[in-house]
Amino acid sequence: MKRIVVLSCIVLLTSAIPALAQKALADALARSAAGTFRNLVESAEKMPEADYAFQATKDTRTFAGFVGHTINSAYNNCSRAKGEANPNKDDLEKVTSKATLVAAAKAVQGYCDAVFAAQTDASLAEMVQQGQNQAPRGQALIGVVSHNMNEYGQMVILLRLKGVVPPTTERASQQRKPGAE
Repeated sequence: MKRIVVLSCIVLLTSAIPALAQKALADALARSAAGTFRNLVESAEKMPEADYAFQATKDTRTFAGFVGHTINSAYNNCSRAKGEANPNKDDLEKVTSKATLVAAAKAVQGYCDAVFAAQTDASLAEMVQQGQNQAPRGQALIGVVSHNMNEYGQMVILLRLKGVVPPTTERASQQRKPGAE
């Protein structure tokens, strides 16, 4: 009897291993995306509204422009990955209101979080429409992460030029303090 119970446990445990592996890549990608959206929202919150029109040079976007552009792009790629029309009908790159952009950053975070959470490793390889072509769904979602990271880098420069500590630097400083978690 013991032998049957042990063998049954082994079979059950080994059959669960492939199921766990089916979301390893998708979950890692979702965690990366969540971090980039956290940086976007916190950057939008930290910059004073008076500095939303700030731009490093006349040939670059304003801070508000970077936030809006990042939101537009994330909606575009997440909706492609989801296989639906882009729910964002506004050109947020032209918006200058801090309150509007912070709310939009939180909204796109929620929208994209749901898209990322719905993925499996297999679904990342499925083909979706990408402009005139077909591409793996994962390509659109990796595009969200890489684009968010790139634009966050641009926002960090503007935050620092205005004397604002970027969110990632602030979190790292908090972790280094004695007694920090």
